[in-house]
Amino acid sequence: MYYTKMHGAGNSFILTENLRGELQGEDLSILALRLCSPETGPGADGMIVVVPAEAPADFGMLFYNSDGSLGEMCGNGARCIARYGAEHGLAPDPENIRVQTTAGLVSGRRITQEQYEVRLNDPSVIRLVCDAETDSGSVRCSYVELGSPGIPHAVVLSEETVFQDPDLLRERARALRHSPTFPKGANVTFVSPLSENRVRAITFERGVEDFTLACGTGCGAVAVSLILQGVVPGNCLEIEMPGGLLRVRLRRDGDTVRDILLTGPTAVVETGEYAL
Repeated sequence: MYYTKMHGAGNSFILTENLRGELQGEDLSILALRLCSPETGPGADGMIVVVPAEAPADFGMLFYNSDGSLGEMCGNGARCIARYGAEHGLAPDPENIRVQTTAGLVSGRRITQEQYEVRLNDPSVIRLVCDAETDSGSVRCSYVELGSPGIPHAVVLSEETVFQDPDLLRERARALRHSPTFPKGANVTFVSPLSENRVRAITFERGVEDFTLACGTGCGAVAVSLILQGVVPGNCLEIEMPGGLLRVRLRRDGDTVRDILLTGPTAVVETGEYAL
């Protein structure tokens, strides 16, 4: 099996093709577990399988978390697969790349060789004020689902000091990720404003079960939450994540938003062959 390892702002993925049944008979969940573990594979936050799709999509993607679970979609993964599609002839127009995901159709475009932009799925659920129950008490946050079925995100507006104790932050994130308030579980992002249109954030990802260097849909959820609450003026937000800077632009439509555009860097780490 041939693979390409890529990352988007440090959020890493193993990409492989199943356009002609190359992985026929393989249990993709088990394959994701093997590939994403650095002990049995190249190691990554998730696995993306390129699959056929019907028009208007150029191709489709199946996204698996590192624990083998099938995810709805992944923003940084979509940016990486957009670049992969453009560079491997799967998307004839690099200015209009269309990818079918479990959460719906995602469009992308090449800005530079490394910078790619994708349009995230519109939110299907927005709860700007949500009190999530944990064993240690209630935590005030926002709750946003992008796409349908929706990718669940809890956004916690925090002071800058919360980033100083990673172990405590991880404990808080794990409790929120499993809160009974979120029947599907949730990705948890802690965010702190730095200036008018710039914030610092870190996401504990469901399926990875730890913090990742960046989370694209998490950035989208942060922008939805902060812009609709008036914490951030306008419709643009820069988000500093541990792996790099991501930018979100969106269009406000009354009490909701649409056309959430996520822009940031992509990188090819390595290509190789993996014995099945």
